[in-house]
Amino acid sequence: MTKKTILHIDGDAFFVGVEVAKNPKLKGRPVVTGEDRGIVSALSYEAKALGIVRGMPIFRVKKDFPKVLILPGDYESYARYSSLMFDIVRRYADDVEEYSIDECFADLTGLEPPLKMSYRQIAERIKKEVNDELKLSVSLGVASTKVLAKVASKWVKPNGLTVIEPGKERDFLIKTSVEKIWGIGPKTSIFLKKRGIETAEDFVAKGISWVRQQLSKPYEAIWQELSGISVMEIDARPKTVYSSIQKTRTFHPPTNDRVFLLSQLSKNMEEACAKARHYKLVPKKISIFLKTQNFKYSVCDIILQSPTNAPEVLISLVDERFEKIHSKSVIYRTTGVTLRDLQSGSVSQGDLFGDRAKADRFELIHKQIDLLENKFGKKMVYLASTHKALKRKKIGTDSDDLDRDLLFL
Repeated sequence: MTKKTILHIDGDAFFVGVEVAKNPKLKGRPVVTGEDRGIVSALSYEAKALGIVRGMPIFRVKKDFPKVLILPGDYESYARYSSLMFDIVRRYADDVEEYSIDECFADLTGLEPPLKMSYRQIAERIKKEVNDELKLSVSLGVASTKVLAKVASKWVKPNGLTVIEPGKERDFLIKTSVEKIWGIGPKTSIFLKKRGIETAEDFVAKGISWVRQQLSKPYEAIWQELSGISVMEIDARPKTVYSSIQKTRTFHPPTNDRVFLLSQLSKNMEEACAKARHYKLVPKKISIFLKTQNFKYSVCDIILQSPTNAPEVLISLVDERFEKIHSKSVIYRTTGVTLRDLQSGSVSQGDLFGDRAKADRFELIHKQIDLLENKFGKKMVYLASTHKALKRKKIGTDSDDLDRDLLFL
């Protein structure tokens, strides 16, 4: 049986990398993106060296690091560069799995003879073409499994290339802390460390029987992959089904103002629906939530009789159910909406009460608004219910105020 060879490519500070590719004058300067969301979404290595971290409020960056360049997110450009990067990988490999917007796996197994290059040379060629054509810095890892390829791509960053040769896995495992292993989260890391497992090598040394007794099925696969046994297949199917889009906003000072909270939810909904329209998706269910100062959530789920990405229709449903999540005696700090069970916007069904026809009319209007905003800028046109949220100056947000981007689901 032929030994697998898997490549993993990971964009270095990808969002900022795209901004630098668009404007080379930014190269070597401290840059962050996230001005539109109020928190740092991505940052250059120069900004990281200053002590800035992802999720830091933008107002703090402006106050503490006045020389840092702060940019709004350009998600259409990020998606376009992502697609171009994956296309370069596909020049060399047929089986490519788009894992997130800035990383993918590729199965290189058996490609050395037809391409007349070693696996390292294939990776070098891919890296060079991404650097030259897209002006993007990427780090690559090559190994016998997906998990080991992830270990390798993180080994040298930025702009690195690491190959883990068969039989050399232990050299890397002994230097990889257990919390850095792909698929092992914080709680499992704590569990393992309490049992003396500090590194990937410690984990592998425990043996498959111990893993089966102590942990669930996915960790057995991680153990095998770290041991050089490929069990995680490359999923090269195009992503056509997405689970959700979420938009949240944390504000200061916290408030109980019903009108303001509804306006924030309206703004959340408009932004979520805009993203859904961009990807031609409609939700079958929506969730709305308020978060208190004590980080407690109050949530309401709403099943849609007729799926739509028209915010007017969805906001009317939010208004009807707002009292289910709002208490007059509680102060709130965050609002959020989630569009769930997304499906293609081309799927449509009639209804007995004309809701579908009304939604269709609103969707046609928003197609024209989207065209105007693409040409002249965002928030040219917005709902009256969103006005109060836009008018109030945003002076701070939480690190949990993050979009759940479609390409990460």
